[in-house]
Amino acid sequence: MKKKLLILIVAYNHEKFIKKVLDRVDVNLTDIYDVEILINDDSSTDLTFQKTKEYIEASKSNFKYKILSNPKNLGYGGNQKIGFLYAINNNYDYVALVHGDGQYAPEYLDVLVEPLANQNIDAVFGSRMINKGGAIKGGMPLYKYVGNKILTYFQNKIFNKNFTEFHSGYRIYKVSSLKKIPFELNEDDHSFDNEIIIQFLIADLNIVELPIPTYYGEEISYVNGMKYAYQVFKANIKAKLQKLDILYDKKYDISYLNKEKYTIKKNYDSTHTRVLNIIPSNSKVLDLGCNNLEFAKMLKKEKNCYVTGVDLPENSLNREFVENYYSCNLNINLPNINYDEFDFIVILDVIEHLDDPENFLYKLKEKIKSNPKIKIIITTPNIAFIIIRLMLLFGNFNYGRRGILDKTHKRLFTFGSFKNLLNQNGYEITKLQGIPAPFGLALGENFFSKSFLYLNQILIFLSKKLFSYQIYCELKSKISYEVLLEKAKINAKNKR
Repeated sequence: MKKKLLILIVAYNHEKFIKKVLDRVDVNLTDIYDVEILINDDSSTDLTFQKTKEYIEASKSNFKYKILSNPKNLGYGGNQKIGFLYAINNNYDYVALVHGDGQYAPEYLDVLVEPLANQNIDAVFGSRMINKGGAIKGGMPLYKYVGNKILTYFQNKIFNKNFTEFHSGYRIYKVSSLKKIPFELNEDDHSFDNEIIIQFLIADLNIVELPIPTYYGEEISYVNGMKYAYQVFKANIKAKLQKLDILYDKKYDISYLNKEKYTIKKNYDSTHTRVLNIIPSNSKVLDLGCNNLEFAKMLKKEKNCYVTGVDLPENSLNREFVENYYSCNLNINLPNINYDEFDFIVILDVIEHLDDPENFLYKLKEKIKSNPKIKIIITTPNIAFIIIRLMLLFGNFNYGRRGILDKTHKRLFTFGSFKNLLNQNGYEITKLQGIPAPFGLALGENFFSKSFLYLNQILIFLSKKLFSYQIYCELKSKISYEVLLEKAKINAKNKR
């Protein structure tokens, strides 16, 4: 059975070119694919629609044609959105983007579509830069050539890729891959092409390049070069900062494709390494909000601790590294177990997810009141971190998929508000420290991440409230007045 191919021709004021472009589409494509040519006129002010309609009515080819006319000018990106939605709604396998001015050769469609038969390839881009010198020989203006090379170099560095060109408009996509990204959230202008590449890269979708000829003729360019360069720079920086959990834009949130797991931050200064260093070997540890049990695994393998995990039910967890596991919603209650047997209780990155942290801490105090020697270690993000303050200064307060402003966080704390929370619920703080940002997680373990980490540690020493990414706290339960009352009675009786 033939694969269904939609050739999407985006057209705006292309009355001089559209018939020639349609003539250049190879009729032999119908031998391989079930082909439809969709011409989407973006509310042209010339005779593009009429010329296209005349061509279709006079055509004797085997192609199926469809012509659309946007009720208003949607822009280059908006026009693509209409075409991609058409491809999705009509169950096409592939959609090929062709420009109505003939700048990209339709004769190369068969070559560019062919690699998509490989299930591991999601898109094919025609590159004018693979053949050295070909772009200049084909008439690409020098300023565009230089700008293309600079922007491509910058984007390759940002995403650790090695593409020859990020800025070709000749592209063929698998429709099933387009369904995986929120392309409808992209800008409606020429930024669309750049943003959809970013989405493909974030989603780990595979793009391959093939050489195409360069042609510059009488076509009219609607691209403002400086504005486009600025938009490319801004979009790529924003995507990179989102990866670092500093900014958030929904169009770059592809996390639903690969559900993120709680990440253990090891091999550099972090909440996990601090806790691992403080807990002695062979300790008995209660891990409240143990998530995927990765930290319990570290405690068991590196310190031979006896760990009891508590969290919501999860049948797929590997529980070989815990002594016991209790399914419990910490928003509602705590498990009925013997708290006297534990040396440590760890509550790592949990308190900010709870509906009522005050109630949780009160219930925990009730559970451990007969074991005043138990040590509690609790961590939470610092909402007063310098980056968050700067974002707020410029009017940004964006929740994201993880980090300080994780979308699942329900309560946010500064050092001061966190101290008040703990003191007012009957706990004595024995150690309060700042934790640097997880540069090793964001940038990998390399010279740059180590340098940033070292600098962050120095800045925390100068002002932990301003430069700490997370708050690390060791505490113990204060002796309740009920216990003090009983001790006072006994003490008075002994003095008689």
